[in-house]
Amino acid sequence: MRKTPVDARESIEWGVASLALPGEAQSGDLHLVKPIGGGVLVAVVDGLGHGAEAATAARNAVAALERHATESPAPLIERCHRALRGTRGVVMSVAVLARPERSLTWVGVGNVEGLLLYGDGAARSGAPRESLVTRGGIVGSELPRLHPVVLPIARGDTLIFATDGIREGFAEGLLLEATPQQLADQILTRHGKGTDDALVLVARYLGGTGPRE
Repeated sequence: MRKTPVDARESIEWGVASLALPGEAQSGDLHLVKPIGGGVLVAVVDGLGHGAEAATAARNAVAALERHATESPAPLIERCHRALRGTRGVVMSVAVLARPERSLTWVGVGNVEGLLLYGDGAARSGAPRESLVTRGGIVGSELPRLHPVVLPIARGDTLIFATDGIREGFAEGLLLEATPQQLADQILTRHGKGTDDALVLVARYLGGTGPRE
């Protein structure tokens, strides 16, 4: 499911790969990619457990994200928290890639892992990548205090979100010359646990060709 920019507002190329737990008809791992103003909202949602109830909670979260997509990441998660009361709940990570500012703002609750891989291979802030620091909790029942982080980004930087159906260390050995869809497929094939729903979303930033601020 590879996507390329469809208008001037969308500044990424992205791909997603997912599998439901064997024996289940529905997956509780869902995603949203939505152009907003001068950038794009990217989110991955993991309904707790698996099966129909996890899928329902995840769909409710995605619907809330759709309705309020123009809000910043922390208020978005708070919107989802209110919408999911009475459901099984979800864990989730949300990012906004803003083209004019050449920035990424991200925040997460629970164990949807987030990585930002620098496209030029250079170490920024002492490392060639950044990891999303998520807070423990459950969106829908136990929401922690949220602390979004803002990072500068440049053309070619690659964001990866992966649910806990993907083993840790999935980014080792990745060739960033591959397309986002190829990377998502590769991660799922090589690192999917097979014991839970699994989803990988890869988004490459295409906007902002000027010098980093």
